[in-house]
Amino acid sequence: MARSGEERRKRILDLVRSGGRREVQDIASDLSVAVETVRRDLRLLEDRHLLQRVHGAAVPVESGSFETALDHRAQTRLAEKRRIAAAAVEAIGDAQTIFLDEGYTPMLIAEAIAELTHPLTVVTASLANAIAIGKAPHHSVLVLGGRVRSRTLATVDHWATGMLAQLNLDLAILGANGITVEHGLTTPDPAVAEVKRTAVEVSRRRVFIGIHTKFGVTSFCTFARVQDFELLITEEALPLRQAQRFAALGPHVERV
Repeated sequence: MARSGEERRKRILDLVRSGGRREVQDIASDLSVAVETVRRDLRLLEDRHLLQRVHGAAVPVESGSFETALDHRAQTRLAEKRRIAAAAVEAIGDAQTIFLDEGYTPMLIAEAIAELTHPLTVVTASLANAIAIGKAPHHSVLVLGGRVRSRTLATVDHWATGMLAQLNLDLAILGANGITVEHGLTTPDPAVAEVKRTAVEVSRRRVFIGIHTKFGVTSFCTFARVQDFELLITEEALPLRQAQRFAALGPHVERV
């Protein structure tokens, strides 16, 4: 019986990860089981940090072996991500050379940067970022070479890190799959972690961007410490007490 339960929960996890978001009723129908059975399974999977329950549905949580694609990220918490992106653009200040990370919120930042009138030099591993900013003739865009990851359309491996390591940048705007006081900023893919780690090393200032669900989550590879950052930008849903724990390590925590 326990084995069938584990097999059912694996099937539920596969459904949620493939669909990005699945309603409880739909899962029950797909598996021909009771809604209460699905709810119990979802609680167990949430306790294992494999998914998150939201308003009668479930959404995937990233881990060392699973990462969501850009199309899923574009469907969740859009208003919050737009506010975070706007705050990140404000944080650019007098920086003239910037590393802009891969991901959906960085893509929103890229679109906003394209509208800025003062010229910037932007370094990025993201093809989507490069396209958005490259349309603005007064900005310069440097795209890191390397293998393109299909989930995020960003480059990795030694071509990317080798090019990035030769630069000296004013500011790095970085995301993460998880951020904790104990383990710092983490991401599932070691190749991605190396690009982010190099960006931290070559940048004078660093800003973290991420929705509140990133906080308290640990993924596979650590690429930076919380204290490496001057500013953490997230949404107001992050509890104040949790924000204060991160601020105690040095960075200002902005909840927008």
